[in-house]
Amino acid sequence: MTSPTASPSASQSVFQRILDPANRADPYRLYHELREVPVRREADGTYVVSTYREIVELLHDPRISSDRRNLARPPGADALADAPPALAFIGLDPPEHDRLRRLAMRHFGPPHTPYRVESLRPEMSAMVTRLVDGLAGRRRADLVDDVAYPLPVTVICRLLGVPRADEPRFHAWADAIVETLGPGEEDRAERERARLETTLHLRGYLQELVAAHRRDPGDDLLSGLATYEGPDGSMAPADVVATAGLLLIAGHETTVNLIANGMLTLLRHPELLKRLRSEPDLVPRFVEELLRYEPPVQFLPQRVALADIEIAGTTITAGSPVVLALASGSRDAAHVPDPDVFDPDRPYTEHLGFGGGVHYCFGAALARLETQLALRELAGRLRAPRLVADPPPYRPSATLRGPRHLLVDYDGVDPATP
Repeated sequence: MTSPTASPSASQSVFQRILDPANRADPYRLYHELREVPVRREADGTYVVSTYREIVELLHDPRISSDRRNLARPPGADALADAPPALAFIGLDPPEHDRLRRLAMRHFGPPHTPYRVESLRPEMSAMVTRLVDGLAGRRRADLVDDVAYPLPVTVICRLLGVPRADEPRFHAWADAIVETLGPGEEDRAERERARLETTLHLRGYLQELVAAHRRDPGDDLLSGLATYEGPDGSMAPADVVATAGLLLIAGHETTVNLIANGMLTLLRHPELLKRLRSEPDLVPRFVEELLRYEPPVQFLPQRVALADIEIAGTTITAGSPVVLALASGSRDAAHVPDPDVFDPDRPYTEHLGFGGGVHYCFGAALARLETQLALRELAGRLRAPRLVADPPPYRPSATLRGPRHLLVDYDGVDPATP
């Protein structure tokens, strides 16, 4: 821990400064400095990879593991030994990752249920309309609490078969788990213990819920996960609970940030807000550029080198923790021209907003659609919206980065269009 009087530049690495909550509102100027050395070794042994080409290379390298049990010094081993929870597939490697992901995707998307997300479009559109209707008669709203949070949490509850009335319980658990997801090894054991404690509460809740869906299955994901058996076998009960927990948390946390980051970007670029209001069909391109420019997931912090890896003139040693700085890579000038300019008309919008490789975001199609619907409705119906505070207050997490609140003043709400 540094002394309060120490100069940050002298006492902290650039990566530590990025993690510092004081820089949460604008880490991008620091990413520019981080990219000066594509692969950096931190004092705690973590390797931070910050440039687009190198990140993509490692996302597709089988020598990079997502299972932190492969660390040379696995953190929190004493805490995990007593009650090790089953790992969701996001924390596993092939072939078990692939099997569990196929079993989950069977009930969610292609090739077996290709229209699952798209079939929800009318229902989600109606949800967004109701949420924006609720802003009428007021002159100030918190777009996080009033729109960006309730939309994805309602949708994921609907998809999974989780009672919406239970939202306050898992909201608190989700917040606690998200705040333990971060790079750095100094307090890793402590964070692992905190995550385990919260995970056990969530797991107990989901065990009861999964058992109820197994007894009386419906058309939701939990029922499918709990009852299906096919060429890939079936999910063990512990795997069903772990997958349910992953989808419940990841299914709304990142989309909240994406919607909030999108509205913040629009409000900072009034010419684009005006354009989107008159050209609503622009919204898919806007969302793709948003995923590059202000992604909800800044890092993939849970990677481990399985062997010595030579990359960008550096050797990442076997057993070392690796952080892939996705948000930095997407703003790499070697990858995209004028990376710090938000331009939805870019002819090339390849980005790392949903990661890549075998762990490419499971819910990418859902997050895209929810964000497109929310931004189109908000841009089209709020009259003269303007930020109350810029920057807004941010959530503590450096990994899942987004405004905690987004207060906006406006002159009214236009009626919904058919």
